[in-house]
Amino acid sequence: MSVPDSPATGVPSAPSDPMAPGSARPSRLDAAIAARLRRTADGLVAAVVRAHDTGEVLMVAWMDDEALHRTLTTGRATYWSRSRREYWVKGATSGHHQYVRSVALDCDGDALLVSVDQVGAACHTGHRTCFFTELPVTAPEAR
Repeated sequence: MSVPDSPATGVPSAPSDPMAPGSARPSRLDAAIAARLRRTADGLVAAVVRAHDTGEVLMVAWMDDEALHRTLTTGRATYWSRSRREYWVKGATSGHHQYVRSVALDCDGDALLVSVDQVGAACHTGHRTCFFTELPVTAPEAR
C-alpha cells in the first residue's frame, strides 16, 4: 500500500487566509500565462496528467497559479490539495515522483495537460493510473 503524498514545498493556507470562492493565493506565475487561465470559483484549473512516453492518462489534479508556477520552474509536478488546502509535490512522501516534460494549456484556458515521466504509481491507491475502474458502456454505438 502506498503512502499518500503530503505537502513538501508548499506553504499551507494560514487559518486566517479565507478560501472563499474567488479568493487567490499569492503567486509568482508569469502574468501573460496567468491572463490566459480560466479558473474555477476557488481559483483552480484542472490538470490532466499523462505519461510522456505512452500518453496514458494517469490522474487528474488541481493547480492554482502558484502550483503551476512551481511546476513550470522546478520540473516537479506541484498541485493544490483542495482537502488539505495546501500545496503538494507529487512523490514527496511516497517516492512516486512526477518529472514534468511538458505542460499545455487547452484552447479555453480551463485545463492543463501535464506530460510527465512517472516513477512508481500515480494513484494514491498504488495503481499506476487512477483510471483503473472500467464502467460498462451499453449504448448500441459502443458495441
